[in-house]
Amino acid sequence: MLYSNYFPASNVSSDKPLLVFLHGLLGSGDDWSACHPFLEDFSRLCIDLPGHGQSCFIDPVGFDHCCNKIVQCITSQLALNNLPADYPIVIIGYSMGGRLAMYGVTSPCFETLNLEKVIIEGGNFGLECDEERAQRLVHDTQWAVRFAQQSIEDVVDDWYQQSVFSSLNHEQRQTLVIKRSGNLGVSVANMLLSTSLAKQPDLRATLKSHEHLLHYVCGEKDRKFMELAENSGFEYSQVDYAGHNVHFEQPELFSNLIIQCIASCR
Repeated sequence: MLYSNYFPASNVSSDKPLLVFLHGLLGSGDDWSACHPFLEDFSRLCIDLPGHGQSCFIDPVGFDHCCNKIVQCITSQLALNNLPADYPIVIIGYSMGGRLAMYGVTSPCFETLNLEKVIIEGGNFGLECDEERAQRLVHDTQWAVRFAQQSIEDVVDDWYQQSVFSSLNHEQRQTLVIKRSGNLGVSVANMLLSTSLAKQPDLRATLKSHEHLLHYVCGEKDRKFMELAENSGFEYSQVDYAGHNVHFEQPELFSNLIIQCIASCR
């Protein structure tokens, strides 16, 4: 069973949906802590994905395996907290967590969940051709080898030098490096390869039949993912003063966006 933390709504009689948070690579359920003060009207479930946090010794097998583990965790927590199995759920996924959320929606994995909304923060829909996938596999394999064999502090420091994180200032980058250096390199490597973008199908076409569920979020400084959002045809929001990691850089704006998304579909 994946490790998770459940935070009940401040109003115990709340009929608002359960918010389920899925972090990105190198993260954990604690990544969403800055958002909690703005979301206290909602019950929240923060999951440590395979290979991460207190789920670090759960080996990922692939997308289906990870998504089934997520459903198992949600179902268990609903039962533990005396909530019905069909209780409404909003999934919020960042980067790798967003890709898992989109995969789960388009596969049979999430069909037992009563999904009200799926909010994707900087998640890639998938690569369009075999050549791109081959290049990505080489890229991810190189990082995985480093995570497995080198000092985790050095690799994490280099990881956050990538252009996708260029909006982070020095203090933010150092905060993440210190926080992420507690990971087990081999576990991160396994998850990186198991859920590599190279192994993910291009989900855009299959997501079309679920587009009423989907809301995409990206930071204004994240040009790559802004372009993905603009070209996707899906509903999306741009968050000012943020790059790839919106919930870390602008937790209040991100939380307000979650509230607005939920209000618009109720």
